[in-house]
Amino acid sequence: MVRHETADDVGTERTGATASGVVLAVVCAAQFMVVLDISVVNVALPSIRDALQFDQVGQQWVVNAYLLAFAGFLLLGGRLADLYGRRRVFLSGLVMFCGASLVGGLANSAATLVAARAGQGLGAAVLAPATLTFLTATFPEGPTRTKALATWTAVGIAGGTAGNLIGGVLTEYLSWRSILLINVPIGVVAGLLTVRHVLADRPGRTRPRLDATGAVLATAGLGVLTFGIAEAADTGWTSTATIIGIVLGVVLLGAFAMVESRFAVSPLIPLRLFEMRSVSLGNLTMLLVGACLFPMWFFLTLSMQNVLGYSPAQTGVAFLPHTVVAIVVGARVTPWLMRLIDGRIVIAVGSVLAAAGFVWQAQLTADSAYLTGIFGPAIVFSIGNGLLNTPITTAATSGVSTTDAGAASGLINTARQVGGALGLAVLVTVAATPTSEAAALGSAYSRVFFVLAATMLGVAALALALPAGRDRK
Repeated sequence: MVRHETADDVGTERTGATASGVVLAVVCAAQFMVVLDISVVNVALPSIRDALQFDQVGQQWVVNAYLLAFAGFLLLGGRLADLYGRRRVFLSGLVMFCGASLVGGLANSAATLVAARAGQGLGAAVLAPATLTFLTATFPEGPTRTKALATWTAVGIAGGTAGNLIGGVLTEYLSWRSILLINVPIGVVAGLLTVRHVLADRPGRTRPRLDATGAVLATAGLGVLTFGIAEAADTGWTSTATIIGIVLGVVLLGAFAMVESRFAVSPLIPLRLFEMRSVSLGNLTMLLVGACLFPMWFFLTLSMQNVLGYSPAQTGVAFLPHTVVAIVVGARVTPWLMRLIDGRIVIAVGSVLAAAGFVWQAQLTADSAYLTGIFGPAIVFSIGNGLLNTPITTAATSGVSTTDAGAASGLINTARQVGGALGLAVLVTVAATPTSEAAALGSAYSRVFFVLAATMLGVAALALALPAGRDRK
């Protein structure tokens, strides 16, 4: 018989080290899949295009359909965990994500694949905040939670950096379909572990109603805004689709803010969260970090293939240092540092290191060797990347009540995704060049990395305005 907990039973699902370890393993597996599927299709796009007869414009929707649904539904996905229970919502998101992965892997038409990718994005929007909510409810604030968040963050980084490697290897040696179908067995195992080992939870008897109006406005606003930003990357900032998307998205989000502040009985995003300096500045910091780190993988992939002439498989292998260093630093070094020094300092140091790595990466030319052109910069900015995310996530979720944990989780995930979409759109404009020669492309990508460096220095300055905080033993 499944035992339930109420919202007041904070942390009762922590029934020992084994149960906590299972929770951590399950949420990390889910987070890995969610982040992996942002980038895993990049290397496979040519194979997908040929197999399903995509045109040059249409193939971008294999990526954009996922991102639009993901960004658009994140706030709603985060609040669902608060209203209907973490385990129930987590399992629902897992079923949606894996079901859509199965449909996409078996798709025999372009329209079916794009629809399946949108379904994956919807499932991811429910899963991603639920994983973070699981952690904040299972592990108490302090070193224990920091260590869990560090592991969760490192696994997310691994998913992002490993996407090109996994996508390249699976596409080359199996089929592009395998990059989607691989989610199914992982999801099944994660679901079985959740049902077997994670206690069911449910809200208190006076469960608030879902803010349907706010959900519609937030989802539509974020979706349309992300669409406008994505169009800017493809058609320019002055195109009709870009302008309409951005303006309409801002109007809808403004209406959402008005509804939340004046009319909603149970707001989708309680505006009281923004009264907490840690939450407001933490999300702004995460937005800027997302605007740097997500586009960085995109332009680094282009640099390797278009400037250095690497094959997809070589490009994937070249990303190994980024993955290993970020995981080691994020999971091991960062929690230790956060017990010794203020989290703000950890963020600032990580930002400066990332900026230095980007400046070094900007020196890449067609004649660069791997050690000096890729490996060296990778070590520097991957150390910075590993130091950044955990203290920012900790700051943005610290002091938040259990009843608002899902909303706070959805908010910081939204900040990261919208920041990534905005950063990519802006940087595509920065990288615009009339020729496809390696030298010209190398110069264009160098401009991008200089902009990334400048932005990370801004993050370092902003981090110092966060509330002081250090983990206590």
